[in-house]
Amino acid sequence: MEREGNDGDLGGERDKSLPGTSLDRKPSIFNSTLLLYNVGEVILSLNSDGLSWKSVEPLENDVSTCLGIKYVSKVASEIKLSDIYAVELIDNSSIHKLNLPRGTERTLSSHDRKMFHFTVHGFIKSKNQPSQWILAEYTFGHTNLQTCLMWVNQLDSSLKLEVGRPRSLLVFVHPRSGKGNGCRNWEAVAPIFALAKVETKVIVTERAGQAFDMMSSLTNKELNSYDGAIAVGGDGFFNEILNGFLSPRLKAPYPPTPPDFVHLAKDKGDSLVVDENEVFEETSSQSEDQFPLISSANQSGLRISNSSSEDKAPEFPVPNEWFRFGIIPAGSTDAIVICTTGARDPITSALHIVLGKRVHLDIAQVVRWKKTPRSEVEPLVRYAASFSGYGFYGDVIKESEKYRWMGPKRYDYAGTVVFLRHRSYEAEISFLDDESEETDSTTSKRSRESSLLRGLKSPRRSERCICRINCKVCNEKPNNAAAGTCSLTPHLNSEKRRWVKSKGRFISVGAAVISNRNEKAPDGLVADAHLSDGFLHLIMIKECPHASYLWHLTQLTKRGGSPLNFKFVEHCKTPAFTFTSSGNESVWNVDGEMFQAHQLSAQVFRGLVCMFATGPEI
Repeated sequence: MEREGNDGDLGGERDKSLPGTSLDRKPSIFNSTLLLYNVGEVILSLNSDGLSWKSVEPLENDVSTCLGIKYVSKVASEIKLSDIYAVELIDNSSIHKLNLPRGTERTLSSHDRKMFHFTVHGFIKSKNQPSQWILAEYTFGHTNLQTCLMWVNQLDSSLKLEVGRPRSLLVFVHPRSGKGNGCRNWEAVAPIFALAKVETKVIVTERAGQAFDMMSSLTNKELNSYDGAIAVGGDGFFNEILNGFLSPRLKAPYPPTPPDFVHLAKDKGDSLVVDENEVFEETSSQSEDQFPLISSANQSGLRISNSSSEDKAPEFPVPNEWFRFGIIPAGSTDAIVICTTGARDPITSALHIVLGKRVHLDIAQVVRWKKTPRSEVEPLVRYAASFSGYGFYGDVIKESEKYRWMGPKRYDYAGTVVFLRHRSYEAEISFLDDESEETDSTTSKRSRESSLLRGLKSPRRSERCICRINCKVCNEKPNNAAAGTCSLTPHLNSEKRRWVKSKGRFISVGAAVISNRNEKAPDGLVADAHLSDGFLHLIMIKECPHASYLWHLTQLTKRGGSPLNFKFVEHCKTPAFTFTSSGNESVWNVDGEMFQAHQLSAQVFRGLVCMFATGPEI
């Protein structure tokens, strides 16, 4: 290959680059000699996959010797187009000898020679945690501005061909989320969106329920102008935005129920959200990320349904493939972002968003039929992306309201108080089961009859089908779905499905949509739960000794633990379930929101929404 200029001079009058590739038949620079900062003179090439470069001459610091053995330093030599989120031209800048590696000063005739350069912005994966992405910059220099311009223009053209990258986003920032990091975390990642030329309309919320109000009131035309919505906050704040999006738009029947499930409301085929005064009594003081959902007094008495929207054109279909949701983590737990991106890191999340990553996420529809035993039957719909829990979980969310001044630590304190009380509740749960397969609960019962100690025998990690990037379970089509079955509920109408009833005293009842991995539970509540398989994981903890329940909770905190392998734990995968309390008061925790419900039903919609994510690497 013929190098530019003479004797390594980067300022030669002629540019003897190699011919263009198939990406562009017009004369252009696809193979040139440039100066790469911190490396030296390199031959830069552009192909259909990305950029690659090779040093013209090995540098003195490229090779080190230890005990007589030579080691070659591993310096990045390529980056894929799919990993580049921006290219930036910086002109009229000078490079000094101090900025160059030793041995490359000769490439410049003088230390103050004017240089033009452009920076390629991308990322590399962390060596210690592959799911965490780290910003990477590669700055190339040349004395000819036109040379840099041609490279920038060609890279810009190539990046525009990358499918699915957003151009306009609606960003909601919760300023008091978690430890109050919402605004600070957004300021840290905002330059990434600016460099990627993604327009962002930023709303810093000032009250609880504001994000819900705005999402639910957007017209179809307004919503179609955005490629997605971003939540800068915790799981509860994301839930608020999700409910604001789905409540007025999703047309779906109520969950199925067994014949003896008593409620008088007739489903007309639309999910109806009814906002009453009583709803705001539950959440009127909520202000942080765990308690933001639909608590504005301005919504009192408002009814929102699919048929009430006056905005008929253009249509905004739900589910929607191109409209995606993203989370910049700033909450107390951030389980959803950990399960979808694999890391609790704002930079990683921002990169997933600007690069247009996509993964489908199951969403649970929770319908409250009666608030108390004496209440009138009137359905109230909520949507959950991570977890809904009763008993222990509901008591913790209720108890924590007394200690809001403690911040996120109130959940730990409230959990300790509720654990010491060790209450159990009489209730009846029915769930859809598959007659052709042994449920997890049936299998576990047979294997645990001999001794509680068997509960500590954890299955080998290799036996667990963990949800990962390009997950086969999430991508496969169910083979047991009946003909004509809705793709969102493929497991509901199978002829082999039957209702199974469990009645008794329960310490807790939980329905996990995803694994809910977090820093305190590294494997989550259910290690092998998937992002988009169309199943809920129903976990019923029956009344048991105090020490046994502590044993169960301890297993949750261990990586590779076995919290479900106890005699008093029933665990099953189901597409739908119902719940009826035998007490006067029944409090649920729906994605961090306190939700009082004497009687409810729930179902899961497979892959209902898309997230700016890929799934965790490991």
